[in-house]
Amino acid sequence: MSLQGKQALITGAGSGIGRASAMRFHQGGAGVMCADIDLHAAEDAANHINQLGGRAEAIRLDVRDREAVRQALHGTIEALGDLNVLFNNAGVGAGPDWDTTLRINLDGVYNGLYYGCELMAERGGGAVINTASILGLVGPTPLPGGPILERDYAVGAYAASKGAVVQLTRQFALSHGSRGVRVNALAPGYIVTPMTALLRDAPEAEQFLISLHPMGRLGRAEEIANAAAFLASDEASFINGVILPVDGGYTAR
Repeated sequence: MSLQGKQALITGAGSGIGRASAMRFHQGGAGVMCADIDLHAAEDAANHINQLGGRAEAIRLDVRDREAVRQALHGTIEALGDLNVLFNNAGVGAGPDWDTTLRINLDGVYNGLYYGCELMAERGGGAVINTASILGLVGPTPLPGGPILERDYAVGAYAASKGAVVQLTRQFALSHGSRGVRVNALAPGYIVTPMTALLRDAPEAEQFLISLHPMGRLGRAEEIANAAAFLASDEASFINGVILPVDGGYTAR
């Protein structure tokens, strides 16, 4: 999947799926703006790409800040010369309070869509990818142990935010498809990243998570990155408004 000549902004590029995607986009030939609320992590990802002979820049970005998102999009054009791909990937797991989870996972994606789709449409088109989740498609399977109310509160905020990302993806795909902007989302299963580290700390919890995936294992960040690269590429030129599960069969049950 060639991304040659494309310039991409990836949020949450400092770790996990975002970092793996930054590397994968570089391998496909894209220039990458690595954005993360942790500037050091973003710079580390960008430096690694540059050391490999690619082209990358880094910025600190809090996706909850609308104006900062707008500036990051324009800054990508200034730094890399264009903006062809936006990967709204930054997010949090089922840990923070309700408001924080919704502001990062939902508002953060909306801010990228609101400014990114319009900007790319004005420049001839592009591709937007959002990170949703299997929990935006199906009800969460209760994990063993822990207080029920606390668990419901945390997982409920996460599932609600990701379900809303699914619908936002469809909305913007419909409103911008005729303008040359494709909008799709990925729905990862449980992936081995820092975000899921707490869930995987207890051996019995990790085995339970593995048992939910028919392939008998958890996913790797690189596997999500490969799917993102496909949706960003011209090979996916007639794919718009799709929510693509990358989940080892989790949602096939």
